[in-house]
Amino acid sequence: MPRPLTATIHLSALRHNLSVARKSMPESKIWAVIKANAYGHGLERAMRAFAAADGLALIEPEGAVRLRELGWQKPILLLEGFFDAADVRLLSHHRIQTAVHTEEQVRMLESAGPGAAIDVHLKMNTGMNRLGFMPAEFRVVWEKVRALPAVGNIALMTHFANADEVLNAGLPLREQLARFRAGAEGLPGEWSLSNSAAVLGCRDLRSDWVRPGIMLYGATPGGRSAAEFGLQPAMTLESEIIGVQRIGAGEAIGYGSRYIAPAPMTVGVLACGYADGYPRHAPAGTPVLVDGVRTVIAGRVSMDMITVDLTNVPGARVGSRVELWGRALPIDEVANAAGTIGYELMCAVAPRVRVIED
Repeated sequence: MPRPLTATIHLSALRHNLSVARKSMPESKIWAVIKANAYGHGLERAMRAFAAADGLALIEPEGAVRLRELGWQKPILLLEGFFDAADVRLLSHHRIQTAVHTEEQVRMLESAGPGAAIDVHLKMNTGMNRLGFMPAEFRVVWEKVRALPAVGNIALMTHFANADEVLNAGLPLREQLARFRAGAEGLPGEWSLSNSAAVLGCRDLRSDWVRPGIMLYGATPGGRSAAEFGLQPAMTLESEIIGVQRIGAGEAIGYGSRYIAPAPMTVGVLACGYADGYPRHAPAGTPVLVDGVRTVIAGRVSMDMITVDLTNVPGARVGSRVELWGRALPIDEVANAAGTIGYELMCAVAPRVRVIED
């Protein structure tokens, strides 16, 4: 029998969340972002669930090729672009579009010669200060790329550093937008601007393409709940109680004896730990559901086990169902308690966790 720990992927939720993105930006085309194995949900599952998307965007070149092998015929975009001159022929052969954000990539395209006709998304650095060309040099780079025989269409792209502030506080993105518009002024090409936060919080922002990521998986990039936007959780991580201990006041629980029972306690041990991707740094008090009843972690997360307080769940026993996050317990709430973000929890689910879909 398999260990009682499963991650259930809800394909209907993935499809629903894509429809929320579509309704939020009805005039924009959608790149469904499926990097990092579709945020831990599985590349092939995401491809099937996002069949209605206008294109799929990811980081990994091998993942892009795999999408073609699986039969995806619509556009594919590499959000970080390519990393070696040999990749140019690969992109051309598989009709893969690419971000271009460095002079080195421009030179590699230049050396490719005619016949490639690769569609490029020229990236402008408007304040994120990770990748992209500065607004003042953008036109010069655009003209250089436009002259390359290996290049087909050119789209104009940037990434918002603080779009979650729009989501949470209604703050505008004036500075980055002003930089983008100044750098792109007079240049033809479709615009690709909005990530999940901007899709949800800046619905009047002109963007020919939008790039929703985390929202497609039922979480948000900010403090507001996914449910507020009608998003549905796409992953439920579940386990079972595999042991029960009854301890007295003053007894310690777990490694380091850091948690001391303030009163007599019933402690449940469940089959999940940091080797399964659950964050080791999740503190005592992080919520879990046992048989549908909310309770909390008590003690340090171990490699294979988590201890929880069952004092207020008197019916709990070995075999009781535990939800670590999912349909009844939002992943963002667990992430907030653990001092991280839902993205990390999704992406960290380990290969040894059994994955099923419904």
